[in-house]
Amino acid sequence: MEHPEEKSGDYKAPERQTLHCPPEAAGKRLDRALALLLPQYSRSRLQTWIKGGQAQIDGVEIRDARKKLRGDEILTLLPLPAPEMLNNAPEDIALDIRFADAVLFILNKPAGLVVHPGSGNWSGTLMNALLHHDPQLAAIPRSGIVHRLDKETSGLMVVARTLTAQTSLVRQLQERSVKREYLAVAMGEITRDGVVDAPIGRHPQARTRMAVTGAGKPAVTHYQVVRRYRGATLIACQLETGRTHQIRVHLAHLGHPLLGDPVYGRSRAAASGLPPFSRQALHALRLTLRHPVSGENMTWEAPPPEDMSALLAALAAGSTP
Repeated sequence: MEHPEEKSGDYKAPERQTLHCPPEAAGKRLDRALALLLPQYSRSRLQTWIKGGQAQIDGVEIRDARKKLRGDEILTLLPLPAPEMLNNAPEDIALDIRFADAVLFILNKPAGLVVHPGSGNWSGTLMNALLHHDPQLAAIPRSGIVHRLDKETSGLMVVARTLTAQTSLVRQLQERSVKREYLAVAMGEITRDGVVDAPIGRHPQARTRMAVTGAGKPAVTHYQVVRRYRGATLIACQLETGRTHQIRVHLAHLGHPLLGDPVYGRSRAAASGLPPFSRQALHALRLTLRHPVSGENMTWEAPPPEDMSALLAALAAGSTP
């Protein structure tokens, strides 16, 4: 899983908004003043709109977010046509929706479904499915997706259905208040609970892989032993951060890569003597967040899919230590 991203060019102001700059905003930067007047949007998003020519002061276009205000100006945000997105065609792909209201979807993503279109996966993605299920998501950056699961990881994801809900969820992820719990089958027998606090960044040689590296970003994974099998351990993992491949990299760093992981566990898979598994044995089991509108803390849970349940049964049949 990764941190939410705010990429330049992704956003457009949803509607024309005209605001009076209060006298007490004198001396403030334009982006800071707008952040106070429009707290439903992140400052990063407002900066993007300003740089994109969507902000005016007293009718004059301003692209410098650092522009100082004198107070009493009229500030205007202008809508622009949505930026052209590649591969955003709606596709009729079934979705397992566990919760829906006016501002949120909670989805149970199957293994094998790519989240975003990209190299090698230009169609058939979760984004394409979402745009078919709810065409209004075309007006939301990345169709409301605020975090990712790897293609072969199953489990729960949240999708925002409004721009303000997306901003709220991005902030919750940045504040680390969203709780995400995963079930994972690690190779080898882990004897006790623990924490991995090790920075993750691009592998210095293999750029398609991630690695624990001093030049990486902070990454913290908590894990608890659920059940030990002969040659494998079922663990529950909780993330404080959301780096790419975080659980996979951290467990490999411990010497216990995920069973079936084709990238970080390949060297041990053939000699493990464990049941074969066609993907990394990782499932996003539980998701807790604060509802963007009501403020209520809400929790959802999705049991492991059939392939992982069958794997656990096979491991149990092989006896436990």
